[in-house]
Amino acid sequence: MEAFLVSTSIVALAEIGDKTQLLAFILAAKFRKPWPIVLGILVATLANHAGAGALGSFVTSLVSPEVMRWVLGLSFIAMAIWTLIPDKFEEGDATFARFGVFGTTLIAFFLAEMGDKTQVATVALAAQYQALVAVVMGTTLGMMIANVPAVLLGDRIANRIPVKLVHGIAAAIFAVLGVATLLGAGERLGF
Repeated sequence: MEAFLVSTSIVALAEIGDKTQLLAFILAAKFRKPWPIVLGILVATLANHAGAGALGSFVTSLVSPEVMRWVLGLSFIAMAIWTLIPDKFEEGDATFARFGVFGTTLIAFFLAEMGDKTQVATVALAAQYQALVAVVMGTTLGMMIANVPAVLLGDRIANRIPVKLVHGIAAAIFAVLGVATLLGAGERLGF
């Protein structure tokens, strides 16, 4: 349950103001069909984060627990720093309109998440917790918590969210996880 809750909260916070949330706003404004967009986000996130989580779980079989502890701790600290850097959305991320609303959303979100901080966080969380399903479900729920309101409410909420504050909280959580991991807080999990 801890893996699920931590994964959900970290990704939900990190996703506020992220390029994929901006993509959700743009797709909602462009298509005005929220449910195919929400479904596209869900499927794209599940596919992307399942692969990322599987990679994180696999990596732990390649290195010693001591090395993994340092890699994870430093990764979480790097994620804290990365979370504080604002994302820029490129219009090209939403240009797959010939695939329909669902297809456009699926492709655009899947590609936008490649190498994104939430994908990297999924790799690190899956390696940390060794609970692939809980992490993937948690990170996916976190994405949905941040992006579904963006699709459904659009501009009505965009200007009311203090993005810098939310990113600061997410960065603090990543930093605490990193320091705790480096100090051996995960030893009961084998790190």
